[in-house]
Amino acid sequence: MIHMLYPLKLDPVYKEPIWGGKKLREIFDKDIPSDTTGESWEIACHENGTSIVANGPLKGKSLKEVIDDYGVEALGTKIGEEGKKKFPLLVKIIDASDRLSVQVHPEDEYAKEHEGELGKTEMWIVLDAKPGAQLVYGVKPGVTREMFEESIKKGTLENLLNFVDVKKGDVFFIPAGTLHAIGEGLLIAEIQQNSDTTYRVYDWNRVDSSGKPRELHIQKALDVTILSDCIGHEKVEGTVTKEGENIRHHLVSCKYFVTEILEIQKESKEPLNGDKFDLLMAIEGNGVIEYREGAVPFKAGDSFFMPASIGDYSIAGQCKVIKTYVPVR
Repeated sequence: MIHMLYPLKLDPVYKEPIWGGKKLREIFDKDIPSDTTGESWEIACHENGTSIVANGPLKGKSLKEVIDDYGVEALGTKIGEEGKKKFPLLVKIIDASDRLSVQVHPEDEYAKEHEGELGKTEMWIVLDAKPGAQLVYGVKPGVTREMFEESIKKGTLENLLNFVDVKKGDVFFIPAGTLHAIGEGLLIAEIQQNSDTTYRVYDWNRVDSSGKPRELHIQKALDVTILSDCIGHEKVEGTVTKEGENIRHHLVSCKYFVTEILEIQKESKEPLNGDKFDLLMAIEGNGVIEYREGAVPFKAGDSFFMPASIGDYSIAGQCKVIKTYVPVR
């Protein structure tokens, strides 16, 4: 039976890597499976994890099933059939109680040829940071391809990395080919292309319980890493628009996604005219999504797929919400 679409609240997919923690429970009251839960795939439609609808008549269906059943109604006229073949975006929250490996992601052409997958351009919004937290963004100035390769083989890459001090609210845009690593004590919202391809370059010379190092993907990393000077340009400033008592932060606009943060004190009207879908993730406060057929309440930590066909909607309450969508031309 086909139902009229509505704001779909999604239950996430949890991942438990060795570096995970319990902040998803402590900050967002999520029912995580363990104290080493490192990733919450909030809005996901990927072979390695798909969100499940948590509300309304479609409760229990996967996001993939909804997209397969509703097609253009869900995705929009500009994304439609292409989006049915491969949903374009993946939204996560990452909790790093230990530092992650130094990684790089390929762009579309390389990823398609070598992995049969999309490339991975992504962005981070820092939701929480312990004092003194850092992350890796690119390399120091003057690092050559030869220096880079030699340091990976010798296990001394740490000396060439660009470490950045991080605080809550910082934003980073990470195009494919950018060397990066999330540091210890960071809780991060990640918006990315819908890809699970990661090339591990360096893992701080760690070994597992049997004394073995984790697998590295050195040749592929050498193929795709861009060694450009990024010092002083790591963080995204964005632009701010005052809309009455509300504030809209325009953060990133690239060919894969547009991302804003809405700081809402009063109702914020959001247009949706049928050509695309919106993705929403509440990160502070609580409120209500109002649309022509009704209203859906939310709290911090809730994520929604907003189908293209529901029309204009508004967000009311005192809250902070990340809004992401695919640019349409």
